Amino acid sequence: MVLRLLAAVVVLSVFFGSSLSSAPKKKKKGDEEITQTLEEPKDPPSAVVADASRLTFFVSPLSAKGLLSQQVRDALKNLLGQVHGSPVMKIRAFVAGSGDLRRVPAITSEIFTDKKMAIPAVSVIQVGALPLTGAQVVLEAAVVDKKVVNPAGIAFLNESGGTAATAGERMSKELTNAGIDADSVRNLTCFLDSLESESTVRQQMASAFPKSPAIFVQLRRDSAGDFTRCQAVAALPKQANGNPQLSSSLALVGPVRVAITGTQMGFGKEDKDIRLALDRLGKALESAGASWKTVVATGTYPLSKAVGVQVAAARRQLENQQHSPPDMTLVFEGLPSLDASFAIEATAIVDR
Repeated sequence: MVLRLLAAVVVLSVFFGSSLSSAPKKKKKGDEEITQTLEEPKDPPSAVVADASRLTFFVSPLSAKGLLSQQVRDALKNLLGQVHGSPVMKIRAFVAGSGDLRRVPAITSEIFTDKKMAIPAVSVIQVGALPLTGAQVVLEAAVVDKKVVNPAGIAFLNESGGTAATAGERMSKELTNAGIDADSVRNLTCFLDSLESESTVRQQMASAFPKSPAIFVQLRRDSAGDFTRCQAVAALPKQANGNPQLSSSLALVGPVRVAITGTQMGFGKEDKDIRLALDRLGKALESAGASWKTVVATGTYPLSKAVGVQVAAARRQLENQQHSPPDMTLVFEGLPSLDASFAIEATAIVDR
C-alpha cells in the first residue's frame, strides 16, 4: 500500500512538473517585441557630377505588361542589365497614362538602394502617348562608361523642328555643319505632335544614326499635326577650343566634368514663382560645383506656351549673357505635381 502511494506521488509530480515547465513564461518588462519599420526611400539627388568624356546613354524597351509600377521596375531592371555595373548618373522618364508619376523616383531610389548603387538624378515628364499600346513609361539613362568614349568631349544639339518627312535630314544637316559624324551620336530623343508620323521619323533616324539609342514620344494627348523636333547628344571629333562653344541650338563641350540635374518644378505663373524654381535649380547646380553662368544646355517642360515664354525670359537673365546655351522648350501633357506649371533641368560645367 505504501509503495502504491509513493508511486502515485511520483507520477503526479512528474506530470505537474512537466506541465509547469511547458507553460509560457510571463514576459518581463522590456521584453516586448520590437516592431520593425521600413525606411522611406531616399529622394534622388538634385544634381550629380559626371565626366563628359565617359558619358553614354541607354534606353529601356517599351512594354505593355502590367501597370506603371511594374513597367518602371522592368525598365530599370533592363537598363541595369545593359550598363553592366557602370554608374547610372541620370534617369529621364517619359510617362504616358494616368499612373502616379511620383512612383518613378520612389521606385528608382528603392531599386538602386537595394543594389547598393548610388541613386541617380531623376526627371519625370508626362507625355501624351508612347508608340506601343499599353506602354506607360520609357526610360533614358545617362551613364558613365568604364572607358573613355568621348575623348574630345560632347555636343548637345536641338534641331530646329519641322515636318516628320524632313526630321532625319534636318538632324543630319545640323550635325554635319557642326563637323560631327553620324556614328558619333550617343543619344536621340524625338518629340512629335502625333504618333501617326512616328514610324516615318523612326525609320529616318535608324537609317541616319544606326548606332544611337532613340526615344519617340507624343507631346500631349490633344496635340495633332505634323510637327517633330529632335535632340541629340554626340561625341566631338576634336576638342573645343577653350570655353564651350554655345549657340541657341548647339553646345560643344570639352572632356570636362559636368553637373547634371533632375527636374525642378515651378508652381504658379507669376514671375516670382518662376524665379523661385530657377533659384532652386541654381542651388542644385551650386551643390555640384556649377552655376547658372556655366550652364551648357537646359530642358524646359511647360504645360502652356505662355509659361514657356516666361521661363525662357527669366532663364536668360541668369545665364551667361555672352553665350546663350541651347534649350529645348516644348509644351507637355503633365508633371508629377498637379499644381506644377513647368519643370526645368540643366547640364553645366563644374568650375571648381
